[in-house]
Amino acid sequence: MLTVAPPDAVEARANATFEALMWSMARPGEIRELPEAGLTAIVDALIDRECVAYADNATLTRQIAETGAIAGDLDQADHLFLQSLDGAADALAAIRCGSALYPDEGATLVAQVAHGKGQRLRLTGPGIDGSRDLEIAIPAAFWALRQQLCAYPEGFELLLVDGRSVIGIPRSTQIEVL
Repeated sequence: MLTVAPPDAVEARANATFEALMWSMARPGEIRELPEAGLTAIVDALIDRECVAYADNATLTRQIAETGAIAGDLDQADHLFLQSLDGAADALAAIRCGSALYPDEGATLVAQVAHGKGQRLRLTGPGIDGSRDLEIAIPAAFWALRQQLCAYPEGFELLLVDGRSVIGIPRSTQIEVL
């Protein structure tokens, strides 16, 4: 008979983080709760030695290296971890958006962004019943650039973190700035 040891605390945290991230992408614009605040748990849940990742923070860069992943430049990264989207034009200009043949080569941008204040948005698309309105502290210029880069199926995924809350916005989601 095969027995499996129960998950330890680190594995349980990674599983709970991964589940919150997957639900946030399945239901764009809905707030999901992470087991821990910040980007650290997300690095642990998403990054492994098959990834190329970029972080604008030395602590996260060290954590990425500890996973065995390659710490790469913006234009090579599968996952980008940013402490803020203020002045993120360079990151967006370099972000991988995949291609019509290989849309899965688009990157995932994970950033710390305040929820419930800032720019008012209306989201529509797969996983949203009708539309969903929300406020996120990201300037309208970011959304205009995202719209230029995300000609579905090409584009990038967004995971927006505020403390223990995360909002997922897949590349298939249409965003109207209100």
